[in-house]
Amino acid sequence: MRAAAAAATAILLSFAAPVPASAGKADDTLNIAWAGELPTLDRYFNVLREGELVARMVFDSLLTVDPQTFDYKPLLASSYRFVDNRTIEFELRRGVRFHDGEPFDADDVVYTLNLMADPATRVLSRQNVDWIEKVEKIDTHMVRLTMKAPTPLALEYLSGPLLIYPRDYYSKVGSQGMGLRPVGTGPYKVTAFDPGKRIVFEANRAYFDGSPKGRPSIGRIVQRTIPDQNTQIAELLSGGVDWIWNVPNDQAAKLASMPNVVVQNAQTMRFGYLAFDASNRTGHSSPVNDVRVRQAIAHSIDRKTIVKRLVRGASEVIDAVCFPTQFGCVQDVATYDYDPAKAKALLAEAGYPNGLDIEFHAYRDRPVAEAMIGYMKAVGINAKLTYLQYEALRDKVYNGETDFTFMSWGSYSINDAAASVSQFFKGSKDDYARDPQVIGWLEGADSAIDPAVRKDLYGKALRRIAEQAYWQPLFTYNVNYVHSKDIAFTPTADEIPRFYAVTWK
Repeated sequence: MRAAAAAATAILLSFAAPVPASAGKADDTLNIAWAGELPTLDRYFNVLREGELVARMVFDSLLTVDPQTFDYKPLLASSYRFVDNRTIEFELRRGVRFHDGEPFDADDVVYTLNLMADPATRVLSRQNVDWIEKVEKIDTHMVRLTMKAPTPLALEYLSGPLLIYPRDYYSKVGSQGMGLRPVGTGPYKVTAFDPGKRIVFEANRAYFDGSPKGRPSIGRIVQRTIPDQNTQIAELLSGGVDWIWNVPNDQAAKLASMPNVVVQNAQTMRFGYLAFDASNRTGHSSPVNDVRVRQAIAHSIDRKTIVKRLVRGASEVIDAVCFPTQFGCVQDVATYDYDPAKAKALLAEAGYPNGLDIEFHAYRDRPVAEAMIGYMKAVGINAKLTYLQYEALRDKVYNGETDFTFMSWGSYSINDAAASVSQFFKGSKDDYARDPQVIGWLEGADSAIDPAVRKDLYGKALRRIAEQAYWQPLFTYNVNYVHSKDIAFTPTADEIPRFYAVTWK
């Protein structure tokens, strides 16, 4: 950690001279960089946040959410109406075309949503589609969607995660083809993709008038995957890239003093958490099968100090398995304050008076993971860290191969507890608790229309999860965006940079 900080300082000092102007303004090319490696651009089979950024550029959904007002606005739909509490009808925009020139119509909507809702398709986030019973074509530009049960979050799902694909193209090339050469209706089209390395976007000059996204301003956007943060900073300061994000606070503070550089810190709905194999999904005995061990781990970690010294910014410690502003995210749950003595007592009570060894998996924020390992070691818990790329760790989690993980979740930027607690505790492949009582409460909450009933049921589930320490929520995240002064960029609380709205100054 100290070596990385020293390297970053050296890089910043080496560019103390005036920083070059924007890397690509002269040729109308916005150069952006991030660390996450995208193996596929098929959003239904990629849950990385960076995948969401690409999806918003390349594809459209029936509706969209205004990032400032949170109002729903028609996108590929021109209007919609609720027929009853299980049925929505959508009038579709006319004159919209996919990037390959094919016209968009009801067949594409019916095909996409029915396909992704089919369990046999095995999309990665079933929560987003499980509520759909069927989608029917009424005429060429009208569809009817029927829900399995009243679904309070229907419009949220239809405003982001549920992208519309071209029927003819996707039925021909499948997920693999779409993942490599995506075709959408969005404001930018992909002209080159080298998985895990580079994506080239060209403005869709035929993008339809009247879109809430607006027409694209910048002609070309080139994304590069640069895993090392120091290399990203060096590229920004040398003029090689125009925009980076997730810059650590100490480096962001130094960059803020650089000429031609803008630093913006913004809150995000993402939160970090520790997940435990409480239900023994791995099939082998693990110390974390015991609630006392899970509680001991929770008490062993000083989350407040981690936030103060490592995460910083607008981050805060949380105790419930949801983002505080989400509907239904009650705060009156069991808490596990930093208490090493209590942690040791719980370990002894669980039969580990001399401590224990455990495998620990993580994919991000190595300094935070290492700090937690240090805290655990102080009470006798020897956590052996296995650090993986996100996709590799996700697959291990889905396959029931992890005892103890440090992960994060952004709720698809949906401001409702259904997008957090229901995602992980309703019996899906993410669920390592498999608690029938919790599952029942969440099923009720996710299908209830009455807000009071929903809030009560989410509260019961969240309290049970906290009491049993199925997870230990850690903290919310904040994001530092660093970019050239030559671009106009506005961060939003949903952690979705909208590159189609970026302009040159």
